[in-house]
Amino acid sequence: MHVDAWLPRAARAHPDRQAVNGLTFADLHAAALRTAAGLDGVAPGERVAIALPPGDDFAVALHAIWLRGAVAVPHDLRLTDAERPSADHVVGAGPLPSADPAGFVAASRHDLSATAAIIQTSGTSGAPKPVELTFGNWLWSALGGATALRSPGPERWLCALPLSHVGGLSILVRGVITGSAALVHERWDTARVVRALMEDDVSLVSVVPTTLARLLDAGLTAPPALRCALVGGGPVAPDLLRRAAAAGVPVAQTYGLTETCSQVTTQQPGDDRPDAGAPLFCTRVRVAGDGEIHVRGLTVAGDDPALELATGDLGVLDGDGRLTVVGRKADTIVTGGENVAPTEVEAVLAEHPAVAEAAVLGRPDPEWGEAVHARVVLRAGMSADAAGLRAHCAARLARFKVPKDVVVVDTLPRTTSGKLRRRDLR
Repeated sequence: MHVDAWLPRAARAHPDRQAVNGLTFADLHAAALRTAAGLDGVAPGERVAIALPPGDDFAVALHAIWLRGAVAVPHDLRLTDAERPSADHVVGAGPLPSADPAGFVAASRHDLSATAAIIQTSGTSGAPKPVELTFGNWLWSALGGATALRSPGPERWLCALPLSHVGGLSILVRGVITGSAALVHERWDTARVVRALMEDDVSLVSVVPTTLARLLDAGLTAPPALRCALVGGGPVAPDLLRRAAAAGVPVAQTYGLTETCSQVTTQQPGDDRPDAGAPLFCTRVRVAGDGEIHVRGLTVAGDDPALELATGDLGVLDGDGRLTVVGRKADTIVTGGENVAPTEVEAVLAEHPAVAEAAVLGRPDPEWGEAVHARVVLRAGMSADAAGLRAHCAARLARFKVPKDVVVVDTLPRTTSGKLRRRDLR
């Protein structure tokens, strides 16, 4: 199936509407045409790397690649060449390629079964891997997400996530499909995000639990235009949800992954239940006998509705089909024959008034096979010792879940989007 190319369609329908930062859809289309014409030698279907920081040029390059019928391969600039997905061409530092588009014939249609972009997974529990996402995956994800979030019309979506990962890039793509504005920051800056939420009529923002906590720590209160902060990247501690509600920051939890083109399940704005919501209308979820979450539908990489993806995540579906994510299957700690989900222990540690962040891991133990260990970052000016933190856990958890030790550290290893990099815990 083919559809009209998204950017030319948006430029015709609402040329003067804001698209990305200071660019209207007409501006973005004109710039993308010039860059596409300048990408001499790029053939349809070839892979073109985008080695640019988030911003206007990145958006122009993305759409220029699609106007040539090529495949976009966003690169994480922190990685070495050997770590990045391979590509036939690279759009990198310096002025974007540019040529007179008068003689250039741009792609006017998108083949929904064709690969649109190759995105690397975030590498939270293993080495990052490339995932091919089709135009169909992106389209159904955008439409399903807009329905779940009850979008009343064009949004103003703040993106301070890396565009090399699906959570950030999906904001750009949703914008051009739905005619919404993407307000793109080059990197996460808590103070700048707070200002944008208070002053720039932002209706949606994508965050992970860590960055939501940073916004609340910085004093964010009742952003005037915010419909919701979409929180993904891992289970959200109940204490953090309570803090957000008290600060007047509306939250909608979501669960997703690169292989499903971001969202799988999403709460509707204003839903205060402690789960990740129901599946998008174009997605189906089941929980296998071992607790692993399986997903199928038109958002799953490959665009085959019969394909079922075993996610490696653990969850529970309630009677209404709403999903609660427990953690990663590979992260489960087996101690003395009992299973411990690190996220459950982390949520309890995060309730301690002195704890800003917590991470839990399993370490080999000669008696129990594995033992629960914890690493915590304390709030500025506050103190806590291992004994006190273990006592805090013991009052709320079964004995086998209580960490054998709790070590105070300065920082926890995280990805550029703020997700915990559990495999790097020591």
